[in-house]
Amino acid sequence: MTNTDDSTPQGNAAYSRLLTELREGRLNPGDRLRETDLAERLGMSRTPVREAIRQLEADGIVTHLPRQGASIRALDYAEVMELYEMRAVLEGTAARLAARAASDIEIEELADMNRQLAALGSAPEAFVLNRQFHAALLDAAKNRFLARSIHALQKALLILGPTTLTEPDRATKAVEEHAEILAAITARDGNAAEVAMRTHIEAAQRVRVRALRARPDQGLKYDGDFL
Repeated sequence: MTNTDDSTPQGNAAYSRLLTELREGRLNPGDRLRETDLAERLGMSRTPVREAIRQLEADGIVTHLPRQGASIRALDYAEVMELYEMRAVLEGTAARLAARAASDIEIEELADMNRQLAALGSAPEAFVLNRQFHAALLDAAKNRFLARSIHALQKALLILGPTTLTEPDRATKAVEEHAEILAAITARDGNAAEVAMRTHIEAAQRVRVRALRARPDQGLKYDGDFL
């Protein structure tokens, strides 16, 4: 969570609620953030809501538009590509480090989480467990500076809305890709783990771009040659 020097517990709570709404697709690119409406919906005063909006602006999630005020910003095609490129680099590095640093218990826990994912399919609970799987793998990498970079990137990715696991067959394929990553980590093969993670992220990227092209009003802006 991004905290400013003057943030309050209520402001942080409002910030967390708005991040959740972004993650679940209840807030989308272009949506206006009216303090009065948000305060009523969140059941709090306008002051913590204002703090939350400032934090989201610091994260690069919110922008201020002329005559509209604060709105969830939309990403252009190049930004989406760049975000996923960096995600592949950072999470690939996390997988490589986990192959070296993860304990046997951490690897067993990751394998158990992936088995649970397989059983859940595309149920809503799988989306939460998938985030926990990636978070646990990052913990297993044991690099705090890498963790900070990935957490910052994840906030920018929230602009894109719900997980790609909602797309047909993606959940099944993600479990298979996780298994490839885990096999490499178990074998303590850092290079193979990094390649497997990059392959996993790139597969998610292809699904994401297809989905956004089908719904251009949901956060993907085109210009020039991308029209």
